[in-house]
Amino acid sequence: METSNSWLLSRVSARVATGAAGGAVGWWLGSRMGYPTTISVALAAGSVLALSVVDTLKGYALLDWLRAPEIDAPPLPGLWGEVAHRVYRVLRLKDREIEHERLRLNQFLSGIEASPNGVMLLDATEHITWISSVAADHFGLDPQRDLAQRVTNLIRVPAFVQYLAAGDYRDPVHLPMPRGGQGRLSVVVRPYGDGLRLVLSQDITERDRAEAMRRDFVANVSHEIRTPLTVLHGFIETMNNLPLTEVERKRVLDLMNQQTERMQVLVSDLLTLATIEGSPHPTANTWMVVADLFSRLENDARGLSKGRHPLRFVLDEGSADVELAGVESEWLSAMGNLVSNAVRYTPEGSAIDVRWRLLPEGGAEFAVMDQGIGIDAEHLPRLTERFYRVDGSRSRETGGTGLGLSIVKHVIQRHGGDLRVTSEKGKGSTFTLVVPAARVRVRAAERTV
Repeated sequence: METSNSWLLSRVSARVATGAAGGAVGWWLGSRMGYPTTISVALAAGSVLALSVVDTLKGYALLDWLRAPEIDAPPLPGLWGEVAHRVYRVLRLKDREIEHERLRLNQFLSGIEASPNGVMLLDATEHITWISSVAADHFGLDPQRDLAQRVTNLIRVPAFVQYLAAGDYRDPVHLPMPRGGQGRLSVVVRPYGDGLRLVLSQDITERDRAEAMRRDFVANVSHEIRTPLTVLHGFIETMNNLPLTEVERKRVLDLMNQQTERMQVLVSDLLTLATIEGSPHPTANTWMVVADLFSRLENDARGLSKGRHPLRFVLDEGSADVELAGVESEWLSAMGNLVSNAVRYTPEGSAIDVRWRLLPEGGAEFAVMDQGIGIDAEHLPRLTERFYRVDGSRSRETGGTGLGLSIVKHVIQRHGGDLRVTSEKGKGSTFTLVVPAARVRVRAAERTV
């Protein structure tokens, strides 16, 4: 500060000295040329005035530049040039600082945009000052058009309006997505600054769906196990309390055996699911011959059908020497579930086709096509949910547990493939396992000898 004051004092002193020097020179010239004293004084004043005019013009040039400092500073000599240069440096330094802060702000906002949660900023009067694209999608807003709008004029869900007005933001509020969106949101508000508020939104549709599936799973397991246990308990009481003939006793024991087997199948499927879900993806270093798998599937299918259906198992040309990588028991479980479902749900006399074919890109397809009862389109997205049944009573009659397609989905996903289902009510269904190329190879020539 002392240096700046010294510099300014020296500059002002220099201008004063220059003016005085100009006046002295004017006075001296008048005296040397024999002018009267009044003329000498006039010359001295004129010299000072000329210097002042020149100084004033430089000052106006500097002032004109300061009105539009975006351009370069004017090339002024002397004091005004020094002032212009130093002001120019200060302005450029401030510009760089502003640009740096703007870059940091953009990076911060970009980080918020990358978040899967929505962020909306409100001022003290509940007007939107900024909104992320995720929050705009959650609430059905436009990130640009809806800025400076009152949030409760745009989001009119009663639960949200009441939550915002209540001021108690300790717990989030759950509400359906506004403007006809499918799903549910969890919204929490956090006050900050001077009356400002931060609105955070999270899509909890999948979480709610998973929670509902968990509740259904527990309820279904309880129901599935309770039913055979109730039957067994009733039969045991019957055998204890009533005299039975040998024929009646045998019938009761057969029914008890059926219910026991049903519980064993259910527990086995549950354990299979738990094992599949909790283990890492299988490596592609264990190979099995597809033709051998097909032979085992065909034997099981014919034993289950007992001649009631025309069964066709077809390996496309070139597939006889094909091998499949993965866990053999899991592939047999997935393929066997599809084949057994087709046998259970296809009316007697209707054909069932099981086909394996290689795909041009190197993968393969395993498809089971039946002419059974078919499935309405509304049920297709939920077929692989645990215990989901299109017709619960029919499934129990045919011995199904409701876990088969869930096992199929997990097996094929663990092996990097996909399950595709097409069906039409009353015309049958096609279940296809799409196997990736990394899991399929043709046997080497020396292996076929």
